Amino acid sequence: MSETTTNTAPTAAQRALEKLADIVIHIAVLALLGLVVVQGWQVFARYVINDSPSWTEPVTLLLLSTAMSMGAAAGVYTNRHFGFFLLAEHINPAIKRAIDALVPLIIAIIGGFIAWWGWVLWIDGLHIKTAGADLPQSVNYLPLSIGGALMTVFALNRMVQSLRAVAGSADTDAEGDR
Repeated sequence: MSETTTNTAPTAAQRALEKLADIVIHIAVLALLGLVVVQGWQVFARYVINDSPSWTEPVTLLLLSTAMSMGAAAGVYTNRHFGFFLLAEHINPAIKRAIDALVPLIIAIIGGFIAWWGWVLWIDGLHIKTAGADLPQSVNYLPLSIGGALMTVFALNRMVQSLRAVAGSADTDAEGDR
């Protein structure tokens, strides 16, 4: 729901997740740039050379799936995904802390389902070749599966941060009561 921060120095795991998120963002950017290049070539080849290549459609779909999946995972890491942030500002702080811990759990569960079923679909279509390119028919499900797994990891990290913030605020509340 909202950005949760702690006053402690980042752990090695936090730094590793941050590097992983940077890599994921770079992969999404490269996929988008590749999408522009492939579609540009498609238009040039079709209308200028009058020889439309058959490989551009399956490659475009793969790049689109990669950009979407990696972008969604990065959005979970940076907490820039869909949310009701205005509502969160107007609710009881205790309820807000509970929601801040619950929302990442729900995202992690959804990411887990996406990862699992994306993997099942990827494996199921490996033996079928794509028309126009020497790729498996199910190649578009691999980035979906990886993106779902990353969403799960990033959401669980967000949940741990929320729970630490709740524990930290409980400690400061107990000290204030003395």
